[in-house]
Amino acid sequence: MAAAAPAAAPAAAAAPAPTVPAPQVPRGQVDLVDFVDWSGVECLNQDSSHTVVNALKQGYRDDEGLYLASDSDEQLLIYIPFMQVVKLHSALFKGPEEEGPKTIKLFSNKEHMGFSNVSDYPPSDSLNLSSNHLVENKLVQLKYVKFQNVRSLTIFVDNNQSGSDVSKIQKIALYGTTVDTTNMKDLKKIEEH
Repeated sequence: MAAAAPAAAPAAAAAPAPTVPAPQVPRGQVDLVDFVDWSGVECLNQDSSHTVVNALKQGYRDDEGLYLASDSDEQLLIYIPFMQVVKLHSALFKGPEEEGPKTIKLFSNKEHMGFSNVSDYPPSDSLNLSSNHLVENKLVQLKYVKFQNVRSLTIFVDNNQSGSDVSKIQKIALYGTTVDTTNMKDLKKIEEH
């Protein structure tokens, strides 16, 4: 019996450590990528060879060679609908130090926004990212009270770190929770018993 115990200890110590430091996701919050309604995701002013899927979709967004890029100027307008109501807690934006996003405005439940009317609405939150946020997997905590019943999120990238004509985003990750909804049929069944 004594010989079996030492053999188990080296096997546990040999477990590979992750190579890329993962973001510190707050307790109880999950990556909301599984709740995105992909049929409704849109991005205005994206380069057709570097689309929003590269930055948003699981697998693609972790590939260092893939990214979302703007086309005619530095601005991007991204619309992300969810399959169910969510609460947003924090976000992660990863990008190059020079072309990565700097000023981002987030709008909860604003549909059909365009560049012409983006300034007509007050944002639910505004972020001013540093290059450290973009390269170090740093989460940005959102104004949680403004994101309690989110059916869709519009992300407006106003400019980038260097002021160049092309903005690039390698990864967008949204963290939060789903909103529990009550099924009225289940309620009736409980009352009948």
